[in-house]
This record gives sequence, C-alpha cells and structure tokens, in this order.
Amino acid sequence: MADLSGVLTFMQFKVIPINELPDGVRFGTSFTTVTINAPKHIEYLFRLLKDEYGVLFTKKKLPSIQSAYSSANTKIVFNCTGNASKYLSGVEDPKCYPTRGQIVLAKAPHVQTNIMRHGIDYETYIIPRPWSSGNVILGGYMQKGVSTSDTFAHETASILQRTKALSVELDQKNLDILASFSGLRPSREGGARVERTEIVVNGEKRVLVHDYGASGTGFQAGFGMALDAVETVKDVLAVLAEVDDRPKL
Repeated sequence: MADLSGVLTFMQFKVIPINELPDGVRFGTSFTTVTINAPKHIEYLFRLLKDEYGVLFTKKKLPSIQSAYSSANTKIVFNCTGNASKYLSGVEDPKCYPTRGQIVLAKAPHVQTNIMRHGIDYETYIIPRPWSSGNVILGGYMQKGVSTSDTFAHETASILQRTKALSVELDQKNLDILASFSGLRPSREGGARVERTEIVVNGEKRVLVHDYGASGTGFQAGFGMALDAVETVKDVLAVLAEVDDRPKL
C-alpha cells in the first residue's frame, strides 16, 4: 500500500472530533482541496482543443451510434453520450439510469469554505465558486431513476434550510438567491463503462470505445477516464499515425 502520509500532511487532513460534528453526523473529515469553476473549466477545454489542437466541433443529432462513422476514414468513435447511452440505437445499455439533482445558485462572497454532508437520498453541500464574483453553489439531491429536469420550490426551500444549518458562514448574512437549477447525472449500475468494442458499419468492422456512466464524478474522473479510453486503442492510433501524421478519430 502506498505511503500517503506526505499527501495527508500537505492537505492538512484530519478527522473531525465527534463533539464538533453536526447533530446526526457520526463521522467527518476536513482537508485542503481545490475547487474549480465548472462552466469556466468547460470553456477552457473547448478553447484548448479547438485553438491549440485543431479539433473540429460539430453539433448534430445522431439516430444511431453507427451514424457517427461519417465516412470510411472514421476508424474510431468514442461514445461519451451519458444518459443517452440507455436509448441510443447501437448502444442501448440497460444499466444506465439518471440521478436527478437540484441546486441553488446564490451570491454570498463571505462564504469561503466547502462543506458536504452525505445523506441516504440527498447530498447537502456548500461550494463557493471561484472566479465568479462571490457565487456559491448550494445543494442538493441524489434521486436515483428520477428523470424530470423540472425545479421545485419545496426542494429549493429544503436546500436553503439544510445548507444554513450546516454552514455558520452561510447563516451569518442574508443570501441573494440568483436561480435554481436541476440536472440529470449519467449514472450506471456497476459504475462507469470504459470499454473497447467492435461494431459493423456498412459491412466493415469499426472500433467503438465506450466512455460514460460517471454519474456525479465527471469533473473528478473525466480526465482519467479519457486517458483509459485512449489507452484501449493505442494499437489503432499507431497504425493511423504511420499512414498520416495526424490520426483521424
């Protein structure tokens, strides 16, 4: 087993004494970590791929995974369709299901601490969003199999009640509520799927790599999943590199 003592010291990791925990909580830890602004992170990745790597982005609706092979030169397709993998023709993974969440976006520049409390069917969390002029994400819910993207006033009220009870910082001043949002996490029984398969398109075998099902851990696990997905087709990429200086995916 790897020695994590150095990492734990750097992160100032410690177990919170039970007398300092909120009512009903049996175990807790505190540590120093990194928080990202998710929308800005996505914008950064888009610009990086487009401007520095010359990736062409095309937005269109596909009737099947086979239709992603737009030409005979398309040798590999990475299927990263998330919740759509349950219904997309050619994939139709019965293990996929949505996990609904709802959050509240508030203006609270005085809040500087991330806090999360795990419940049976919910997650209560306070996440200050960096580079956002003091916005804070308040949540939330973990509703397995719920597919509506509607937002509900009673859930917003519950989120505000739970987060204020959890955070002394949050409860110190009045909040400026900006909006409520909901979303569907792309979950999967057994966990994420990163797998190389073959598919027949117009009578010819093509390579299909599945990379989906990360649920609520996409920003944490996405880079590693992408590396693992590419690792499965290194042999194909090597052959393509011999034909052309730039592999065509």
